[in-house]
Amino acid sequence: MDSQSLKSKTARGMVWNAIDKFAVQGSQFIIGIILARLLLPTDYGLIGMLAIFIAVSQLFVDSGFTKALVQKKDKTDSDFSTVFYFNLGLSFIIYIILFLTAPFIAGFYEVPELVPLTRVLAISIIINAFTIVQNAKFTIELDFKTMAKVNFVSVIISGAIGVGLAYYGYGVWSLVYQTLIRGAIVTIMFWLFSKWRPSLIFSILSFKQLFRFGSKLLGAGVIGTIFQNIYFIIIGKIFSAKELGYYTRGFQFAEITSGTVTSVIQNVSFPLLASIQDDKIQLAAVYRRLIRLTTFIIFPAMILFALHAEPFVRFFLTEKWMPAVPLLQWLCFARIFTPISALNMNILNAIGRSDLYLKLDISKIPLILIALFITIPYGVKAVVIGHFVISFICFFINAYYPGKLFGYGALKQIREMGRVILCTIIMTVCVFVVMFVLNSDILKITICAPLGVGVFLLMAYLLKMQEFTEVRKMAKLVFNKIIRNDNKGIDKI
Repeated sequence: MDSQSLKSKTARGMVWNAIDKFAVQGSQFIIGIILARLLLPTDYGLIGMLAIFIAVSQLFVDSGFTKALVQKKDKTDSDFSTVFYFNLGLSFIIYIILFLTAPFIAGFYEVPELVPLTRVLAISIIINAFTIVQNAKFTIELDFKTMAKVNFVSVIISGAIGVGLAYYGYGVWSLVYQTLIRGAIVTIMFWLFSKWRPSLIFSILSFKQLFRFGSKLLGAGVIGTIFQNIYFIIIGKIFSAKELGYYTRGFQFAEITSGTVTSVIQNVSFPLLASIQDDKIQLAAVYRRLIRLTTFIIFPAMILFALHAEPFVRFFLTEKWMPAVPLLQWLCFARIFTPISALNMNILNAIGRSDLYLKLDISKIPLILIALFITIPYGVKAVVIGHFVISFICFFINAYYPGKLFGYGALKQIREMGRVILCTIIMTVCVFVVMFVLNSDILKITICAPLGVGVFLLMAYLLKMQEFTEVRKMAKLVFNKIIRNDNKGIDKI
């Protein structure tokens, strides 16, 4: 792939994936605010208790096959059909397991309401199984335009129904039905837009080849998901559904910003890096560019959100959610490192080293357990602070193998972050001073948020940062795509 074609392909994927994620997450952000005003912290706490069971189940259904399909060079229809039937069959088995074990889950938390909630919410696992191969097909083709349309429509429709149900007093069930409806809409639209249909083929050879790569990702994914969601289990079991509700909302709002950037970078970078895995010079250059671009976006975004946490929660979610403020702030700090760590892990998958990916995830287990052991006696806030410390340490762990393979480890990455960190510090000081003077929450939000963005971009411009130019061009292209429907501007990036 020549350099110009690669650049164009990268830009096209980044732009449409950004439109998808920011449109979807923006809509979810607004819907989430409305739902939080209508529902109670306990409602979110009940869903939070089930988060780990649903997340791990989804991982087993996928079993790493999505990335295995993307990474494989000589993909055949036999590969796609084999994965489809495996995913679908396993989803039914896992649903039956969750259906039968629902009373034990409820007994663990001592919350009887979890029995029907588990059995209904778990239906989403079967629904989502129908989209795994279709999602892989769109990702391989970098067809994020179609994915953007599907995701946006599904979020708007399911969100509107969820809000309506919450308004009429359905409580936690409004969140359950919202999840199921969104999954159903995505499934229907994916199958309408995709030309691929499964053949009556199940190849043992294809299964073995794909599972050899995917099984290591499954192991890493299960470990990562368990220890990311273990906070939901610990808080729900040791503390209360209400406190878990505060954590869940804080986590979800922090994830909207950090998760969006992570998702955009991962969705585009993995198929892109996999396509040039044999050209190590070009691979390293693209990888470094993605790290710098990610840092440029995530640092100011998460710090700015943390600064606005208190006025945001008080104004939009009302006083009943104020205990979530310190949790949201520390979660914002913790999620700064998530997109960068994701890139460091992604490049290992792109070159087919899922074994190293698994080793890195296993190496983090003792740290997470030690942090929990130390912080649990001091309350939920201490647990979240411990999560921040572990996230920072894990950045160095995740950068270890990229450092050895590409000579671009944690210290070199931090050195290249220097100017971004400087711009972020100056932005923070300016915003903090102005917020200290203002008394109104709405003024703090409407004045300080644009001020922070403006100061950061001004400093980036004065320092002549290359990332500023790239982000400006991409923002212009996104504007053209949305407002002018300009399909010719991609190659200008």
